[in-house]
Amino acid sequence: MERSFFAKNPSVLWFLLGLSVFTIAVTILSEASGTAIISTSFLKTLGKTLCLCLVAIAMDVVWGYCGILSLGHFAFFGIGGYAIGMWLMYARTKEIVVTSLENATLPPTPDEITNAIGGQIFGVVGSSDFPLIWAFSHSLTLQLLAVVLVPGALALVFGWLAFRSRVTGVYLSILTQAMTLALSLYFFQNDTGLRGNNGLSGLQNIPGLEAMSQATVSLWFFWASAVALGAGYVLFAWITAGKLGSVIRAIRDDEARVRFLGYHVEGYKLFIFTITAIIAGIAGALYYPQAGIINPAEIAPIASIYLAVWVAIGGRGRLYGAVIGAAVVSLMSSWFTGGGAPNINLGFYVINWTDWWLVLLGLTFVAVTLFFPKGIGGLFDLLHNRKGDGA
Repeated sequence: MERSFFAKNPSVLWFLLGLSVFTIAVTILSEASGTAIISTSFLKTLGKTLCLCLVAIAMDVVWGYCGILSLGHFAFFGIGGYAIGMWLMYARTKEIVVTSLENATLPPTPDEITNAIGGQIFGVVGSSDFPLIWAFSHSLTLQLLAVVLVPGALALVFGWLAFRSRVTGVYLSILTQAMTLALSLYFFQNDTGLRGNNGLSGLQNIPGLEAMSQATVSLWFFWASAVALGAGYVLFAWITAGKLGSVIRAIRDDEARVRFLGYHVEGYKLFIFTITAIIAGIAGALYYPQAGIINPAEIAPIASIYLAVWVAIGGRGRLYGAVIGAAVVSLMSSWFTGGGAPNINLGFYVINWTDWWLVLLGLTFVAVTLFFPKGIGGLFDLLHNRKGDGA
């Protein structure tokens, strides 16, 4: 009798169990439950960390399993954030405008309401007209579809052009980085319709939930992030555990040989590139309402490089390694840059961790590359091997 997927992959059940226990514990300790041991601001940090773990898993699948070092996956993450952020800004601004015009002598016309909304949103860039890109911003359903379809379509077109030309290795990495740079520069322009360098703000104010406290809304987003991470982990575990996983690992190790055996390498790579871009977009759509703001700097090439660093530190080629790397680096970043880590006075110089955090991260990446090439996740292999030797 053939065993079930979970029976063949017990580590997935262990991950889901750990995630469930963590979610329940955080819920009990949150302000929304009344204990207030975990503050709302830290709850948002934990929710955002879960989203970063999800995009790190996507990065691990495309790089650690398929061998495509994409330096552009955080761009898909940002696109997902912009897609949901457009609806959040439109709907929230509409509520404010309609409320402010309620006491007008004459009831406002739909065009007057639209112009007032446009003036509120685009006044910072000297405009009041809605760009074409905002055509569906009034519809939550359509913007949620955009969260999935826009990153997926961009990845599909880019991947098809790159893979059919058989661009591989460092050249492909440069192309993905160039795509990310082009997107960030495009978003920086005021005439793109995305408010340029100002970005989209006030995303934490969820329309229709004004009566709810931020503690409760933040807990809901934390739950949604946990569910998305669990579902994403199961999806990618299923993809990498079966025949498809064997093929993409073979492509990573020897692409020419896999092609010689008759497999359509480009199709496999395109599928992995596209599905991971979609998951990255979903992660971004959950992340930025918790962050409250998104601007073009979020999708700059350096962000995608950080993403690769997280996966390398956690251990690429291991889904749990990507989760560990993203969680550790994200929480440490919040601690070091948020004033949690005490400065060190050397007498002749004071080490301010807000300034030195990136240096520490870089040194950690170099140390892991040199001494622990399998990352933090590789430590589990060592423990497993020792237990095997002892047996």
